[in-house]
Amino acid sequence: MTTTLGLPEENCGALGDFDMPHALRGLAGMGQASCSLMGTSVIATRQSDLKVQAAQRYRRNMVTTRLIALLGSAIILLATLTTDLSAQDREVPYWATLRFDEVRMRVGPSQEYPIEWVYKRKGLPVRVVRMREGWRLVQDHEGTQGWVASSQLNPKLGAMVIGDGLVDLRAGPDASSDLRWRAEPGVVADLLSCRESFCEIDVAGRSGWVPESRLWGVGDGEPSPTPEVVPEQ
Repeated sequence: MTTTLGLPEENCGALGDFDMPHALRGLAGMGQASCSLMGTSVIATRQSDLKVQAAQRYRRNMVTTRLIALLGSAIILLATLTTDLSAQDREVPYWATLRFDEVRMRVGPSQEYPIEWVYKRKGLPVRVVRMREGWRLVQDHEGTQGWVASSQLNPKLGAMVIGDGLVDLRAGPDASSDLRWRAEPGVVADLLSCRESFCEIDVAGRSGWVPESRLWGVGDGEPSPTPEVVPEQ
């Protein structure tokens, strides 16, 4: 059968409750025992001060940890964006994919220009035909052209099924290879490799070889991705 791919503890006196780790909870328990045995407010007050100081230290440490984590994430994100943008600074034409679920296409290379189209298809392949600073003039599968901010594009290659009717995804780059799946026009996939007029695509974990002529996102002046060479054992 072939599948078709479509679109609280009690405290002594007024010790108070704090959100502390288990080790500090044990310390508070010791304070409660001392209070019960001694029966004085002095020990309760001392343990309360200790708990407040411990809780304050804990909160300060948590804030510091979170700030360090946020700073690290920001550095990683900046490095990723810088790498992606530098990968897009090359000769045109070349292929890219939409980075987000919503990407705005404008009539000119600036936010001052009005929005003409809003794409809602993450991973959709587009052809970059011109560059101007942080903007790219792109073309979609229907021939529509417009300007998109380079930060909205991903250099990762993708493909979209085009043409009429279902297309077969086969086990190899040959029309006689075993049939794995069938895909409808408009299905968006990751582009893995191309050879012998066939390209291997992956649709949410389902991969197969498709005739290059049934795909938008390959050819047209840019070398097709080559398959990974696996050395013999």
